[in-house]
Amino acid sequence: PQVQPFLPQWLAQPKLVQKCIKDHLVPIRDVPGIHPRLLKKLQVNGIESFFPVQAEVIPAVLQSAANGYLVGQGGYRPKDICVSAPTGSGKTLSFVIPIVQVLIDRVVCQVRALVVLPTKELAQQVSKVFNIYTDGTGLKVVLITGQKSFAKEQEMLVQKKVTGYCSLADIIVATPGRLTDHINQTPGFSLTELRFLVIDEADRMIDDMHQNCLNQIVKAAFRVDSDSGSNMLFQRSKPGPLTAASSCSPQIPLQKLLFSATLTQDPEKLQQLDLFQPRLFTSVYADKKAPGDGTETEQDTNKKYTLPEGLSQCYVPCDLNSKPLLLLHFMLTMKFTRVLCFTNSREASHRLFLLVQAFGGVSVAEFSSRLPPNERQRTMKEFEQGKIQLLISTDATARGIDVQGVNYVINYDAPQFIRTYIHRVGRTARAGKVGVAFSLVLRIQERRFLRMLRDAGIQDIKKHPVKGNSLKPLVQQYEEALCRLEKTVK
Repeated sequence: PQVQPFLPQWLAQPKLVQKCIKDHLVPIRDVPGIHPRLLKKLQVNGIESFFPVQAEVIPAVLQSAANGYLVGQGGYRPKDICVSAPTGSGKTLSFVIPIVQVLIDRVVCQVRALVVLPTKELAQQVSKVFNIYTDGTGLKVVLITGQKSFAKEQEMLVQKKVTGYCSLADIIVATPGRLTDHINQTPGFSLTELRFLVIDEADRMIDDMHQNCLNQIVKAAFRVDSDSGSNMLFQRSKPGPLTAASSCSPQIPLQKLLFSATLTQDPEKLQQLDLFQPRLFTSVYADKKAPGDGTETEQDTNKKYTLPEGLSQCYVPCDLNSKPLLLLHFMLTMKFTRVLCFTNSREASHRLFLLVQAFGGVSVAEFSSRLPPNERQRTMKEFEQGKIQLLISTDATARGIDVQGVNYVINYDAPQFIRTYIHRVGRTARAGKVGVAFSLVLRIQERRFLRMLRDAGIQDIKKHPVKGNSLKPLVQQYEEALCRLEKTVK
């Protein structure tokens, strides 16, 4: 007999969040408990209603902090929160608002919220949002991504006074590598007052080597500072069984908030995060069909991922030589605009960029980790303004980066893994808009590619063959471009 996987209760029975964003907007005034100052800020920023995820998660976090920073009545710790929702469904605001609200009346500046993100661009994006909502509150947001020198970042984090070190940050937004460096090497940098730990793109953080980073954060959060002279009254101990003694002293609990578009369902991996009575909010679920048709529900349980609603997906069977021609055909003959094109490596994206540039007629740019951060920012800006019609990128942008107004995503190299596919095509059709994703699939990859999507419950991808005749007009100019390129490369 087959062994049925057994999911813990919180994974098996999550709180379901509406998938369809447009039909389920909640006016901001209808979400209970939001500070009037924040409501005003939201309106100033043109936000009149929350997306379903935000409307569910914000009250949940606020409620868990109803007692300020401390452990709740009777020594109860707030539950950890996991949120799994498609790309572009507004996950960032759902932790920014409650964190700013809980910290808004703080007296002493201490690191009380820490947001960890896998890439620099994402971290910048999130710190921008924090800055908007902390503006005028006296809360200090510090971004640590290694774009400034280590010493400079240290100056932003702590200040040495006669009485000892004092923190200059309430909220830190960081990438894992730089954060661990500061935990280990910055004197006076303390996380002992940390109340919120937000891990964005959590599945990637678990999969990558950052596992160690999480352990270090938690260790730092429960470190006993002997030298800081911080009041021994609030010294927190590692959470253990609830006893009369352990609930005597008021403690600051550490609450983890995890966000991802593809949150792992693997209990073993989640075990590493050491979550406390977690609650899962998810909009990644299958709508159950009417009973009586047993086959349908069977199929539905495979729906692991949800894609944005307004997304149409196509794939183009092709051979290796015609791939660049197809891209040019889409750009020049079909007149696609605002295209984000993904390749599997930095080299591939660079070569393709040079080739399209040599061909001419398309405003094109590349985006990968070869380029310095300021150049990447400039490229992004020009793409959003519509000066660049084709942005050729590695998977650096596939995760979480909110690129405005992408009309088409083209997978120039078919993605190897389903997660990569989900994150890439999720760059378009964001926040309820429409978009199209094309994947150029080699004939030998076709079966595997379709099987990968089918296994993930993605059925609605259409075949979109392009006839050889329509590529013919481009061939001569393309061959000339190749010759030119060869000389350049030499």
